[in-house]
Amino acid sequence: MVGDVNRRDFLSTLGVSVGAALTTAGAALPVVGVAHAQERPKGNIPDKPYKIGHMTFFTGPAAVLGEPMYKGQLLAAEEINAAGGLLGKRKIEILKADEAAGTDANVKELRRLKLSEHIDFFCGITSSGNTPALGPVAEELKLLTIFVDGCTDFLFDKAVPNPHHIFRITNMQSADGVTCAIGVVQTWPKIKRIAHIHPDYSYGRNAFDHFNIVMKKLMPHTEVVSEGWPKLGTTDFSSHITKAISAKPDLVVSSVWGGDYVAMYKQALRYGMFQKAKFASMIAFGVAPHALGKDHPEGVLAGVHSNYHFTYPAGDRWPYNKTFVEKYHKRFNEYPNFQAEGGYTTTYMLKTAIEKANKLVGGWPDDDAVITLLEGMMMAGPAGYIYIRPDNHQGYKDAVTGFSKNVPEYPFPILDPQRIITIPIRNITAPPGWPKGDPTSTYTWIDKTWPVVKA
Repeated sequence: MVGDVNRRDFLSTLGVSVGAALTTAGAALPVVGVAHAQERPKGNIPDKPYKIGHMTFFTGPAAVLGEPMYKGQLLAAEEINAAGGLLGKRKIEILKADEAAGTDANVKELRRLKLSEHIDFFCGITSSGNTPALGPVAEELKLLTIFVDGCTDFLFDKAVPNPHHIFRITNMQSADGVTCAIGVVQTWPKIKRIAHIHPDYSYGRNAFDHFNIVMKKLMPHTEVVSEGWPKLGTTDFSSHITKAISAKPDLVVSSVWGGDYVAMYKQALRYGMFQKAKFASMIAFGVAPHALGKDHPEGVLAGVHSNYHFTYPAGDRWPYNKTFVEKYHKRFNEYPNFQAEGGYTTTYMLKTAIEKANKLVGGWPDDDAVITLLEGMMMAGPAGYIYIRPDNHQGYKDAVTGFSKNVPEYPFPILDPQRIITIPIRNITAPPGWPKGDPTSTYTWIDKTWPVVKA
């Protein structure tokens, strides 16, 4: 009921905090980045290469977000291979495929990788427009798959509601809109007029819906005064920027990502958009950090896909991140984004599941044995703890967002270390057993269970 709950109190119940510290994981929990070979694998282990098919954007504007995913997996594979390979014998071999070819071509390539190249494992995918098409094919091919991204809730809500062979480790798409909205609620509770600019496909529509359902509950006094829907791959955002400005908003919200976002923010600077309204994004800082310039506006809510920024958790509190960032920078002479962390973590989760399955069954474990160990797995990685829920094969990690800031240590803006917002993911996603919903289960869960609050 309206007015029954105070906004500040409700945010407290969600566990929203600024700069929440992590503590080092206990020794019993698997840790990402430990590349030593299993001491004594049980049974006979073949020495033929373990083939991974990795698909992400290697060309086009999306590459500044997607290609680091491959680099993260490559780094993990090199570390594992240097220690002898999986179970000490099977060296990892990665076959690359460019996601920029388009959904139909990606489906054909997935089939070719399995049927002609005989890959053992499939990984990657950046766009949420691709996983609903590739997921059912991977299940049909009985191909063990971990999607690093391609985060649409639609994948497990509708396209593959009962997954067996496929998993995903990035937070669901709905978390982006919810996290961004909660950041706005906490930071700018008095704004009223909101303009939106989102890519015109499933990701943008999802971001718009989930941002708005949170506004309906936590800031019901707000109204949407403008909507802009640029096509994915747009290079000229001027019409969308001027439309938003002309509506005289207090806040502009955007889920434009990758090279598209870089183009948009640089054009928005010329129109003075950031001086005329506050700005909040779901994934502005999801790109490779070096893709952003010092001209990027400071103090905007700069989302990282609710997943990870290389400066958080800080190295003095979470050495797993410090070590990963140092190794990645040494190998590639750049800093990792959330996709790089995802590719790296995925590879170590696979390694851990294979090792645990070997202890149970001996020899090289079949995919069903590995799947059983992936279900319910929790690991400590660079981004913190990640958990694979067994009922839907979806990965969960606490959501992160923050505010852009230029600092002397880096030639690009980072998240302000003093203003990073974290939210326990279990508090902003539909719980196990919640019925499938439209447009998503999380949307209907928020709509039906969150109160409308007062200031």
